[in-house]
Amino acid sequence: MILVNTDFIPGKEIVETLGIVRGSTIRAKHVGKDIVASLRQLVGGELKEYQEMIEDARKIAMGIMVRQAEALGADAVINIRFATSAVMQRAAEILVYGTAVKISSK
Repeated sequence: MILVNTDFIPGKEIVETLGIVRGSTIRAKHVGKDIVASLRQLVGGELKEYQEMIEDARKIAMGIMVRQAEALGADAVINIRFATSAVMQRAAEILVYGTAVKISSK
């Protein structure tokens, strides 16, 4: 599966647009890691606990989107975009979406 954030794939021709595909997940951190992150926030520095949470959430959301594209028979997903939102304190939603397409070599 080819995944790009552009509306084209170099050397390939888009022969069919199959539709929008998306993946979404909501994640929160374990209470212990949340306390560590809160303390780190007081003194400054990178909040590694939340960075890990967001990275894991991106991977999960991408996997969901790819499975949806595969179910449509797509060869690629173009115009991929990410969005995040807070759904409650210390929990975030990651949404990834794009256009599933069929391609051929030029």
